[in-house]
Amino acid sequence: MMEQWSNKSVWRLLWPLILEQLLAVTIGIADTAMVTTVGEDAISGVSLVDQINQLLIIAFSALATGGSVVVSQYIGRGDTNNSINASKQLLLTNSIVSLVIMFATLFSYKYILLLIYGNIELSVMENARRYFWLTALSMPFFALYTASSSLFRAAGNSRLPMITALLMNIINIGGNALFIFVFKMGVTGAALATLLCRVAGSIIMFIMQIHNRLLPIYPENLHTTKLEPVMIKRILNIGIPGAVESSVFQIGKILLSRVVSSFGTAALAANAITGSVASFVFMPGTGFCMALLTVAGQCIGAKDYESAKHWTFKLMRLMYITLAALNILILFTLDRWLGLFNLSSEAAALTKTFLRLHCITSSIAWPLSFGLPNALRAAGDAKFVMYTAICTMWFVRISSSFIFAYVFNFGALAVWMGMGLDFFFRGSIFTIRWLNGKWQTKKVI
Repeated sequence: MMEQWSNKSVWRLLWPLILEQLLAVTIGIADTAMVTTVGEDAISGVSLVDQINQLLIIAFSALATGGSVVVSQYIGRGDTNNSINASKQLLLTNSIVSLVIMFATLFSYKYILLLIYGNIELSVMENARRYFWLTALSMPFFALYTASSSLFRAAGNSRLPMITALLMNIINIGGNALFIFVFKMGVTGAALATLLCRVAGSIIMFIMQIHNRLLPIYPENLHTTKLEPVMIKRILNIGIPGAVESSVFQIGKILLSRVVSSFGTAALAANAITGSVASFVFMPGTGFCMALLTVAGQCIGAKDYESAKHWTFKLMRLMYITLAALNILILFTLDRWLGLFNLSSEAAALTKTFLRLHCITSSIAWPLSFGLPNALRAAGDAKFVMYTAICTMWFVRISSSFIFAYVFNFGALAVWMGMGLDFFFRGSIFTIRWLNGKWQTKKVI
């Protein structure tokens, strides 16, 4: 079994990842909670834009995942030169992609909102436009932060990204308080605070990376580096399937948000709040997912498949325990959670119903449907993950949501019912794939 990893070293990697994700999600929760003081139109506008932003940042987020897998495998193999080279190629490619996305968004944000949400109320649309334009400016900074953080994690250093996430949260919450409560800037203030915290995070991570010679990821002489198609292709072999998967997934979520919007502003607000609370529960799980990329990736890079199986099983077990504990906590403290938000009685009742269903289904099936695929990606089995995710998203989640909503008249709850059903189908398929061992035949580097 690979000697590099032990219970102690995995824990050193894991706890900052979990804490970082919990800190990161407070950015969204802080925006949501503070914007609710402006009104349900504001929170609905922010929620709709966040759905689109998630789709737009998928490209460089997927590239970061691809770069993380490639770098992890090179580190596992002991190839420092190629790990540094792969790091530089990721940073350059991610920067170019994010700049293209930012300029395209700035020139077309009004048309994007009209195309996707043309039937929403005028006040919601106005808030969405303000939030969309300003958050688009943060994309290159968020791309640099995402890439740099993923490289540190690939090298086994998760503490620095965690500390940076803490500083970003402080800036964001302080900015929200200043712009929303003091300057009365509403949605614009929330967007400015998010922009400032992402700028600060990207600067910190990049400076620390180029001056850190203790890990095999420092991008020396980055300004003279040229794009290398061979290395970029290795990153894209993991990144493109991930980007396609995530894009289709996010498009599906946007489509389902139109289902929710058809049931009124209260349903939209309840959906937004449920999503924010659910994201709090998922963030520790996301930390486990990141740990799987690093640990499994380094083990597979060293051709130590038994270690990859051992640590995947161990991390999956811990993920289940953590997710179940958090969901139980949410169920027993629902009223306190809802007290953070300024909701109407109708929206509050819907939020309770949505959360109860989601806590149950995610406790049972989320780790297998979103955690285990990261072990498969670390092995280079990204295309299978992509095909599975696309099929279950469209043929299970979306189709069942429409049926539950408009045939069986479950209303907006149908979207959360379809999500739970998707978790079960997706998780079952990934479990079979992992157990049959076909991922061991894949090659990344």
